[in-house]
Amino acid sequence: MTTKESECPHCSGKHKEREEAEKKDLMNRLKRIEGQVRGVEGMLESGAYCTDILMQVSAISSALNSFNKVLLGNHVKTCVAENIRSGNDEVIDELVTALQKLMK
Repeated sequence: MTTKESECPHCSGKHKEREEAEKKDLMNRLKRIEGQVRGVEGMLESGAYCTDILMQVSAISSALNSFNKVLLGNHVKTCVAENIRSGNDEVIDELVTALQKLMK
């Protein structure tokens, strides 16, 4: 598990090599969320009642929050810890900025 610098338009110029189990877990979570979003689309198309749709959207929000918690936990345990151990304390400011954005 290392963080290496590379050109990535989605990662602020950084790239993370993930263990297969972590990647698989995160991908499975995203696929479930994607299915939930498609379900809401179907609900809209079929004229489902507003509160039923709202409950499904709430479930999607909870699933996204859960995804963020897992990803953040993995980030702190690997990227942040490794950077601090190697003397790169700038990662702390990066983490604080990310937390502030997540908590909006």
